[in-house]
Amino acid sequence: MKKLFFILTILALLLPCSELLAQCSLCTKTAQQLGEGPAKGLNNGILMLAFTPLALIAFLGYRWWRSQKAQ
Repeated sequence: MKKLFFILTILALLLPCSELLAQCSLCTKTAQQLGEGPAKGLNNGILMLAFTPLALIAFLGYRWWRSQKAQ
C-alpha cells in the first residue's frame, strides 16, 4: 500500500511539470521562429528526454536510502 501511495504521489507531482519552460537559449530562439505549436512540442520533447535520467537518479537514490535505513 505504501508503494502505491508513493508512486501516485510522484505522478501527481510530475503531471503539472509539462507546462515548464525547459529550453536553453538556442532552443528558445529556434522555437520562436517555428511558432507556438512546434514550440510546445519542443518543450515536451525536452521534458521527456530529461525524465529518464532524473527517474534513474531518483530510483538509485531511493535504493541507496533504503539500504542505509536497513543497516
